Amino acid sequence: MPGLGTSFGRGGATTAQWDLQNAQCIVIEGSSMAENHPVAYRFVMKAKERGATIIHVDPRFSRTSSLADLHVPIRPGSDIAWLGGLINYVLQNDLYFREYVIPYTNAASIVSEDFEDTEDLDGLFSGYDPEERRHQVDTWQYEGQPVPAPGYNPVQLSTQEHIPQTESLTEKPIPRDETLQHPRCVLQILKRHFARYTPEMVAKTCGIPEELFHQVARVLVENSGRERTTAWCYAVGWTQHTKGVQIIRAAAILQLLLGNIGRPGGGILALRGHATIQGSTDIPTLYDMLPTYLGQPSAQKKHEHLEEYIQTEQSPTGWWVNYPKYIVSLLKAWYGDAAREENEYCFDHLPRITGDHSQLPMTMAIHDGEIQGLFLMGQNPAVGGQHAGFIRKALASLDWMVVRDGFEHETAAFWYASPEVRRGEMDPKQIKTEVFLLPAALAGEKDGSFTNTHRLVQWHDKAVEAPGDARGEPWFMYHLGMRLRKLYAQDPEPESIRVRQLLDLTWSYPLEGERQEPVVESVLQEINGYHVTDRKPVQSFEDLQDDGSTACGGWLYCGVMPEPGVNLARNRLPDPVEGPGTHRNWGYAWPSNRRILYNRASADPDGKPWSEQKRLVWWDPEQGVWTGNDNPDFPREKAPDYRPDWSRNPRGMDAHPGTAPFIMIADGLGWLYAPSGLQDGPLPAHYEAVESPVRNPLYGQQISPTCQVYHRPENPIHAVDDPAYPYVVTSYRLTEHHTGGTMSRWIPWLAEMQPEAFVEISEELAAEKGIENGDWVTVYTARAETEMRALVTPRIQPLHLDGRTVHVVAMPWHYGYIGLAQGDVANDLCSLVTSPNISIHEAKAFTCNLRPGRRANAENTPVGHAGNGERNQRS
Repeated sequence: MPGLGTSFGRGGATTAQWDLQNAQCIVIEGSSMAENHPVAYRFVMKAKERGATIIHVDPRFSRTSSLADLHVPIRPGSDIAWLGGLINYVLQNDLYFREYVIPYTNAASIVSEDFEDTEDLDGLFSGYDPEERRHQVDTWQYEGQPVPAPGYNPVQLSTQEHIPQTESLTEKPIPRDETLQHPRCVLQILKRHFARYTPEMVAKTCGIPEELFHQVARVLVENSGRERTTAWCYAVGWTQHTKGVQIIRAAAILQLLLGNIGRPGGGILALRGHATIQGSTDIPTLYDMLPTYLGQPSAQKKHEHLEEYIQTEQSPTGWWVNYPKYIVSLLKAWYGDAAREENEYCFDHLPRITGDHSQLPMTMAIHDGEIQGLFLMGQNPAVGGQHAGFIRKALASLDWMVVRDGFEHETAAFWYASPEVRRGEMDPKQIKTEVFLLPAALAGEKDGSFTNTHRLVQWHDKAVEAPGDARGEPWFMYHLGMRLRKLYAQDPEPESIRVRQLLDLTWSYPLEGERQEPVVESVLQEINGYHVTDRKPVQSFEDLQDDGSTACGGWLYCGVMPEPGVNLARNRLPDPVEGPGTHRNWGYAWPSNRRILYNRASADPDGKPWSEQKRLVWWDPEQGVWTGNDNPDFPREKAPDYRPDWSRNPRGMDAHPGTAPFIMIADGLGWLYAPSGLQDGPLPAHYEAVESPVRNPLYGQQISPTCQVYHRPENPIHAVDDPAYPYVVTSYRLTEHHTGGTMSRWIPWLAEMQPEAFVEISEELAAEKGIENGDWVTVYTARAETEMRALVTPRIQPLHLDGRTVHVVAMPWHYGYIGLAQGDVANDLCSLVTSPNISIHEAKAFTCNLRPGRRANAENTPVGHAGNGERNQRS
């Protein structure tokens, strides 16, 4: 996630779930953690038992709120205004942790005199190009000292030509004023930027009463410093916005100012999804990344040759100086003996991306006939995708679609059971799409690993064989690959790139059993890495080389299998360490089994713990190493008093002083201000959702100026403060159902607990509309109408914004037209808009209307046809 990555250097959660029990305050925002991460929430409860204050910021009073000390109601989409108010409170009252902020963040760094803020440009930052709808970042840089974004950054797809040369980082230090008085030092820029985010503005924008704002602000400050720490937890309630990355950035700024990063009981816990979402980002199913955050080569950059690719992606200072070792080792793992220095290690075999190939642009390309075939594995976009009705119609433009899942779901059944078919908008006889439904093995029916929300790799073994023809992903991909290799071996142009891309791949995984299943641990061995000459495993990413002598499928996972037959992801040993309890012998956390990232910041600049209560790692002057209760996230032998010798043009980690905890960032500092790396600004600014019931009360710029709005006839967008759509709608998850419902809605007891779709509305809105609890309600936008039962509840309260009342409508998003528990698809209502940094959709804040009764075209007949239920049973 660029919000964490741009702020700290890595996109993963900075802390672990179990470390929450060491916090004195925990803020949960953008998540109903008790409902969606109940195992992790037990550590929140442990913290509460120890006296911690639990704060839940959410439009709904949920199970999480009921177990918190404070519930803060907030208008969906206004989080930056709220967080900006807290930042302003800390800055204006000089309540930041000065001893931490000056050495460990870029607060003292001086910014170019060409930089202009939103305060100067009424909601825009300097360098904005209205025709291209993007920023040139030259004016955002430090004074005379440009810096690259931390590691891989997708924003550079479109702005690479504006990223300045960075070799000057090895020639002189970044200009700083550690008195923090220079008018262009980052701290002073922050003060000016957030000055308008007053408690009064927060109340006007978010609907949070001023007295509640002050109560939370005091709690945060009182529970931060040498002796105490505060943790923040978030989930997709923050990410699924057009400014989601900047919401996370705002929390990161606050945590840096209060000294809560890299310390026990602090940090930011990104609550990832349940289906190893962290793992599928690390070893990615994303179009724009190679494994472990290396950039996919791009046709839009200077990526024709390996040397050019490295020059554009490598940072001359900080840990990313090792980029060549990681990409060359990856190419050796993928192409083996075919990858040699003289052919650039088969770098030409990697496809080049040509633009935004994320899900929404891909869906539109399918709709427009530009894509003929689709593999769909572990996803149900007919329920989970945005503007899902548009997606279902797009699928009808395919020639073929392969669906691998444990159950037939809505996407697989779109051609005969979708609402569009039932309403006569699509005719199955006219749909050309040939659907191949292949049964997939579930988690207990295959070996493998999960990488959970705090970067923890945990191995699981197969419990039972999958029934019938059901197979796991390794079996499917391996045997599909073998068949394709056999086919391509007969190609009349055997030396063409399209043939060599496949035939040069290393594909010799050992097989086992009657089904000839690939041994999955052999895949993990390849990811861990090995020495090419003797195939011995590498023990650390520090062993990797750029000369072709090492192979590694994912550098961050180096060390998970450090010896033959040893898989540390299997570890299940209790923690022998007294103190914070980092559980280093339970599973394996990347990188290098570090449980709390940036933990150099848990000690003061001299290397001593800030306090005995918050001891984690510290400098041992007698041994000359960093040691402690966690694996140090810092060069073990770099002393706190080390300073770069600029006369020698230091590179890599030699350019960082011994007081710089954020080793993945070019200057080694936590970024309060981001001079590179983001499309929408170096600082968070409050923009309204693309669809909003109010005008932006802070700036003339209404929405994020760089967000993507897809203007298509099928995608009408509501106007600002449109009286036809006066309510804010948001979606959420239920404990009883899992993601798109493919698995959970076929389970009888789960279907019984949450049998059908519903919408939560306040008692006041229900009275205004004449709706009783349990009535049918039609919720509609310009894109679709959905009907569901009304849950009239005081858990949602009307919000009072500057003299007007705004109602919030909330609905679970799991339901669809297949399975035992059914209902209209909540995501039918959404529009096709995405964030500028990561192309994520805006499902958590848009506008709608509602009326009592069923929708005009309601179908009252059972879904599907005879035999539908039988065909979906896994027995």
